[in-house]
Amino acid sequence: MTLWLFLEAVVAGIIYVIVPGPATLAVLGLSASHGRGRAALFLAAHFAGDVVWSVLALAALLGASRLGPELFHLLGLACGGYLIYVGVQAIRTRRGAGGAAEAVGAASPLRTGLLFGLTNPKAYPFALAMFGALAVEVGGGIALREAVFLLIGTSLGIAMGGFFTIYWTGLAPISRLFGRFRVGLVRAAGVLFVLIGAKTAWDAAAALRRG
Repeated sequence: MTLWLFLEAVVAGIIYVIVPGPATLAVLGLSASHGRGRAALFLAAHFAGDVVWSVLALAALLGASRLGPELFHLLGLACGGYLIYVGVQAIRTRRGAGGAAEAVGAASPLRTGLLFGLTNPKAYPFALAMFGALAVEVGGGIALREAVFLLIGTSLGIAMGGFFTIYWTGLAPISRLFGRFRVGLVRAAGVLFVLIGAKTAWDAAAALRRG
């Protein structure tokens, strides 16, 4: 395990986080409307879900696990359903007594973040592809020692990407912009959640029918 390979794992983890997705939209709403604290709780819980799928991906590469595609199609259905539910709740948002609209996950950022992380249909395939590509650097296969270092490297990258996301979403100009168009932005994010959830669930159902 070389230092260069470790750094590649760190960069892969950073890229995994900073590529925009539903979680990024949720963090934006939390950080801009409730401060970086709740956004950090959301991402910390999401990180736990990411680590679970990373461990399963490494276990598969080590030969200790053989997870069939049906599991991930079912995961896609669960993820799609959850995103649709979250999206509908966001679309129905109204201004509260103080004139503010609740961001997605504001009431329970830890629970919401964990659910987002565990029901992410891209997590396992991405982790498997990422670790598989990194394994090529060590001769096409990895032992337990290399797997541990890869997990540490990608986890460090995910944490760094999370800190960067929390930082930019909590900037004053972002907060002011979000505060000005809060209800519209929350509802727009809800529409995106519904669309992404519907597409995910549709693809998963189609794959299960073909199987």
